[in-house]
Amino acid sequence: MSAQSSAPSRAIPGATALAALLASLSMLGPFSIDAYLPAFPAIQASLQASPLELQQSLTLYLLSFAGMVLWHGALSDAFGRRRVILLSLLAFAVGTTGCAMAESVHTLWFWRIVQGMSSGAGVVVGRAIIRDLHNDAAAARLLSMVTMIFSIAPAIAPVLGGAVVTQFGWRAIFIGMLAYSLLLWGYCYLRLPETLAPAQRQPFHPRQLLRNYREILRSPLFHLKSGVVALNFAGLFLYIASAPVFLPRHLGLGPHQFGWLFIPAVGGVFCGALAANRIAGRMAFSRQIGIGFGLLISATLVNLAYHFWCLPALPWSVLPLFVYTFGMSLVAPGATLLALDLFPHIRGTVASCQSFATTLMGAVVAGVVAPVLSQSVFWLAAGQTAFSVSALVLWLTAHNYRSMLLRHPDHER
Repeated sequence: MSAQSSAPSRAIPGATALAALLASLSMLGPFSIDAYLPAFPAIQASLQASPLELQQSLTLYLLSFAGMVLWHGALSDAFGRRRVILLSLLAFAVGTTGCAMAESVHTLWFWRIVQGMSSGAGVVVGRAIIRDLHNDAAAARLLSMVTMIFSIAPAIAPVLGGAVVTQFGWRAIFIGMLAYSLLLWGYCYLRLPETLAPAQRQPFHPRQLLRNYREILRSPLFHLKSGVVALNFAGLFLYIASAPVFLPRHLGLGPHQFGWLFIPAVGGVFCGALAANRIAGRMAFSRQIGIGFGLLISATLVNLAYHFWCLPALPWSVLPLFVYTFGMSLVAPGATLLALDLFPHIRGTVASCQSFATTLMGAVVAGVVAPVLSQSVFWLAAGQTAFSVSALVLWLTAHNYRSMLLRHPDHER
């Protein structure tokens, strides 16, 4: 397929339509993670797998997701945004079909890896598309609108997954994801425009790629700003990855009651993104991020204090997640865009590196941190507090480092 055929002339959708499309692409990740969590007992029994073996299906998905997101952006910088999206959706459909047909946990591992390698394109390339089309406040508004729509997925995925596994069995979850990905491919083929002109593309050459990655990874500011988003996300994902233990064991909930965790968490994401959308352009990113940190760290401290003195109970064990994710959604747009703007000529590659950092952190949380901390609700709260405080330290360091650069502009950024 030529560049011309892969990027036909298409009108750029309006802000709401484009946000809905990009959010729908980003939803593949939450659907792939959250929808099958309530089905863990059923999958374990069906495939005769141990709890640890099944947990590794999530870890392997996240590791493959993290590894491939390093390339989605670079590929889109070289071959265009549209082509990468379309091919990734086809690969995801193949991987999802394999998951639905898996007869052993090891086969499930393989197809989960295929899913992970393909499902991150929407998140990575979507950020690059936003920055291709808009600057500053307009980009922040569109990114927050994408987040608002996208936040529906983590809320409904476990609820739908619990209902589907109860009525139709665990394989039906993957069949539903397959139908979603094919419908999305058809819509993208008809409506998704190409936003990166051929003249602006980077050569897909090992030497050029190495130069681009080296330029990004040598930047202290990139690591600091990307770390802010990754660590805040880790504080949320700690609870998501621990849900199969946290909800049944500590709160006594069944597969159809996973909404007790996901609805408050995603409600905070939605409301925080709505607030970020309203205030975009009305205050500096630094002030918005400061307000966000005030909320999310307050939430972690309240959560920690409650579980130090009290036993886990509804709704108090899940309500702090609403405030945490509200604050997280105020921090994320500004930190994300500030990192992208460090290297405007290779935004796709920067978005890849950002997503890699976030997903790698998620894989570490799912594979190492959550299995250890999920045995105690107090330690879950302590882990979330540690992640959020670490993110604040990185943000303050980035702020001070940038001030130093303004005084000494020749210093490495």
